[in-house]
Amino acid sequence: PNAPPRKRPPGDFSLFSSLAGVARCSPHTPLQPPLFSAQVPHSPPRLFSASAAIVSNCGQSMAMVTPPPLEEEDEMVVPRSDLANGPQPMEVVAAPPEAVSTAENQQVEDPPSCRFTWMIENFSRLNLKKHYSDIFIVGGFKWRVLIFPKGNNVDHLSMYLDVADSVTLPYGWSRHAQFSLGVINQIHHKYTIRKDTQHQFNVRESDWGFTSFMPLSEIYDPCRGYLVNDTLIVEAEVVVRRVVDYWAYDSKKETGYVGLKNQGATCYMNSLLQTLYHIPYFRKAVYHMPTTENDIPSGSIPLALQALFYKLQYSDNSVATKELTKSFGWDTYDSFMQHDVQELNRVLSEKLEDKMKGTVVEGAIQHLFEGHHMNYIECINVDYKSTRKESFYDLQLDVKGCRDVYASFDMYVEVERLEGDNKYHAEQYGLQDAKKGVLFIDFPPVLQLQLKRFEYDFMRDMMVKINDRYEFPLQLDLDRDNGKYLSPEADRRVRNLYTLHSVLVHSGGVHGGHYYAFIRPTLSDQWYKFDDERVTKEDTKRALEEQYGGEEELPPTNPGFNNAPFKFTKYSNAYMLVYIRESDKDRIVCNVDEKDIAEHLRVRLKKEQEEKEHKKKEKAEAHLYTIIKIARNEDLAEQVGRDIYFDLVDHDKVRSFRIQKQMPFNLFKEEVAKEFGIPVQFQRFWLWARRQNHTYRPNRPLTLQEEAQTVGQLREISNKVHNAELKLLLEVELGLDLHPLPPPEKTKEDKLLFFKLYDSEKEELRFVGRLFVKSMGKPIEILTKLNEMAGLDPNEEIELYEEIKFEPHVMCEHIDKKLTFRSSQLEDGDIICYQKSSPLENDEMCRYQDVPSFLEYVHNRQVVHFRSLEKPKEDDFCLELSKLYTYDDVVERVARHIGLDDPTKIRLTSHNCYSQQPKPQPIKYRGVEHLSDMLVHYNQTSDILYYEVLDIPLPELQGLKTLKVAFHHATKDEVVIHSIRLPKNSTVGDVINDLKTKVELSHPNAELRLLEVFYHKIYKIFPANEKIENINDQYWTLRAEEVCFLYLLHRGKRKVFLHVVQTCKCDLKLLQCIAQSCTSFFVKIAWFSIF
Repeated sequence: PNAPPRKRPPGDFSLFSSLAGVARCSPHTPLQPPLFSAQVPHSPPRLFSASAAIVSNCGQSMAMVTPPPLEEEDEMVVPRSDLANGPQPMEVVAAPPEAVSTAENQQVEDPPSCRFTWMIENFSRLNLKKHYSDIFIVGGFKWRVLIFPKGNNVDHLSMYLDVADSVTLPYGWSRHAQFSLGVINQIHHKYTIRKDTQHQFNVRESDWGFTSFMPLSEIYDPCRGYLVNDTLIVEAEVVVRRVVDYWAYDSKKETGYVGLKNQGATCYMNSLLQTLYHIPYFRKAVYHMPTTENDIPSGSIPLALQALFYKLQYSDNSVATKELTKSFGWDTYDSFMQHDVQELNRVLSEKLEDKMKGTVVEGAIQHLFEGHHMNYIECINVDYKSTRKESFYDLQLDVKGCRDVYASFDMYVEVERLEGDNKYHAEQYGLQDAKKGVLFIDFPPVLQLQLKRFEYDFMRDMMVKINDRYEFPLQLDLDRDNGKYLSPEADRRVRNLYTLHSVLVHSGGVHGGHYYAFIRPTLSDQWYKFDDERVTKEDTKRALEEQYGGEEELPPTNPGFNNAPFKFTKYSNAYMLVYIRESDKDRIVCNVDEKDIAEHLRVRLKKEQEEKEHKKKEKAEAHLYTIIKIARNEDLAEQVGRDIYFDLVDHDKVRSFRIQKQMPFNLFKEEVAKEFGIPVQFQRFWLWARRQNHTYRPNRPLTLQEEAQTVGQLREISNKVHNAELKLLLEVELGLDLHPLPPPEKTKEDKLLFFKLYDSEKEELRFVGRLFVKSMGKPIEILTKLNEMAGLDPNEEIELYEEIKFEPHVMCEHIDKKLTFRSSQLEDGDIICYQKSSPLENDEMCRYQDVPSFLEYVHNRQVVHFRSLEKPKEDDFCLELSKLYTYDDVVERVARHIGLDDPTKIRLTSHNCYSQQPKPQPIKYRGVEHLSDMLVHYNQTSDILYYEVLDIPLPELQGLKTLKVAFHHATKDEVVIHSIRLPKNSTVGDVINDLKTKVELSHPNAELRLLEVFYHKIYKIFPANEKIENINDQYWTLRAEEVCFLYLLHRGKRKVFLHVVQTCKCDLKLLQCIAQSCTSFFVKIAWFSIF
């Protein structure tokens, strides 16, 4: 579409390239774009026109040039209006309009719009390729109409809306407009050709419109009425809408409300939560539920809901729902699954209702949502009537076959006649003709209507969505027709007139879609659309009429010709409506403020908000600061052998300082002196460096010149890659009295080494200190000092090892004590681990006799949480294992722990990290090499394994095939599940013979057969010689039954089978009833039978 129209080949337009409209558009009614339209931009040079023009109904002052009178049919359409006592557990005060929300409760401002009429005289004599109208102004922007009188390389009139001053506008300009262009029929106005569209105009697309607006032959046909006295009348209607940058859109600023974040598939929940939140009485009741400061939101639904509502009321940004879903017991996987909205609404209400018992808000849920209806059966010929009162929190209304809500209520109370085979058994009277129906005793203040958009289609054997058009009024009168929905016991003094509060919408199909809600929080004329994180103002038409569903008919593409209009189904429609009774409106739409919120909740949430703001501020100012992390001897001694075993320190657990980059480092040393009590003159700092083998060691001390630089400059020196942190080691020398001393002078020959001591008996590794050594010195020269550091006898024989690296494998080599440090390639920052030289007789007493074996053990150590496969949510026990353990090693340790003699009877199953469930298939016997292979799930590693104890060894079991067979007894109404375990090369006949030994047959010579059933339909009768190895009982049901004697009687004769399902006599709409009570079977028909 960016290409100039003149470069397009003739006839370059689609079937839907033009959609004509005949309706006029008022200044207050936005134009609606067509579904399809071929719109081609054009970028012409600026030209001038002397044609007469008319500008009308612009809502702003502008020049008017020779306005001719409008025709009789050219009047403007007048915009229609957008309008169409229980217990009190808490103090309820009607909210003043300005207190209901921080938003300005105003109508959506009507966008600037106008109609521009352009009379083009001497049209046939125009020799210009392009012709422009005069400029007119809409929304403060300059516009003009551009036509190609002879067509833009087509035999049609080409017409566009153009930004008149696009050449002089600033860089990056953009504006959005909905507009229609028309050629007026001057004989019969109803044949006016009009096409509408919308476009985001910018520097690349400064005009937009229709290359093939209408055939030139029709214009020049005098009988058509478009060109009269060689004058063509062109009309443009333009509505300028504010350009919305949704990346920078601020819902709170624009509407006064904030949205809810979508966790993955929680838009259905978000729409319901927004609806409940915007019922102020409900919100107030939630706030008044008793919670304590010791409660945890993720474990308490009331506290999680209070916190969510508080944030919706006072936060400036969209709110997360993770704490609430955690309180439901959902994990991450559940958040990505769409649940049933009605079920969620009911479960949430039940939970809150239970928590409200015994509190000041007890009964609040019932007061808001509970109504009652009466089910009755009344005999026609005898004086007998049975009634049953039932409560409801929401009503399910039929959509299919109903044009609106009233039709659904008519169907709801429709009387059913019980007669013929369906007579009612009345006490003392026997079977009687009767009338069965439902009438309402009372309606609740807040009426929740669930529209049955989804239902089971028995013909197609699947769930389907009903997209039929279904209307719902702004005001719902349930007292209509003299209260025909009410029972005789109903209180007729209560006026059941309801006002629409919320429209919950589903857009999509039965297998998925998107949910959002249109809500009037204060029942004013202003609607708001709550679509996850985004909240926008909407008009009544968008909230009501566009959510009716059904089909929308587009006008014919070529008026005047015999072509059928194009229809398309609207997949976006309402599925739940919330009405509030007019007489209860002032109590329900009440004032809710901080006085309703518990003090501990306000304190907790304000603290959370302050921490969030603090982190946000830190993030915004991060470029001005450097994080300096200082590691000291104390950190090394505290961490080595506890938190870490390799390298020297975990930098995330040392003292950190947030320092401005412009601060001189020497000044920062004074901060360190205050923090640690080490005078500046006794401090020496070392830079850390990451080596090629991925270890992280002290590299060199800072020079005096470097210490004179700023913190920011020093960070750039220390980090070759972008990193906001500066990591340093603080070297402090201590005298015998443990007071600090000036750091010793360091030459190139001096090397700083770090030492760890390993105790093979205790299996402990700890940091013991650091030493400066000479490159040409030998380890044998410092053995006495090392013994002293370790607290050993000065003459203790010790062995030294260098810790080189630990990823991907441990490398720890023995050091020859008689070689120089240089010969052993030891440098600044290297680590030496040493231990006592243990006698040979002690080797068997220690699991890990030397440093390398211990480090290897630590590196591969893995704590595994074992769970019983029967209880996959509960940890049973934990074992410390090695990642290098074989399959046999793992099951041996499990068997030993649970006291099982035969480890081969243990079967293991891996963990699915995404579903947080066991994998469907267990681990095969010796099917993996190491424990590490059992714990990997795609790119994630788990620490969970599931186990089960078998009745036979797993190697033997893997040579067998286990089938679950449901045996249906011939004479008894029972089904028993049997597990048949046979060698994989067995046949179906073997299964039947084994089953005969386990079941009770109707007679000794009864024959059995095995069937394959799926969703109660028989798909296959297994032949007796079929191998069982490939039979799948995971998704299919295997059913065994006795063969009917008639089948045996006619065996071998030509016949056909009909699939039949027997079910109980019940409401066929209840799928659950079918699933529980149906029995599938065959009816055998002889080939010659006549139907």
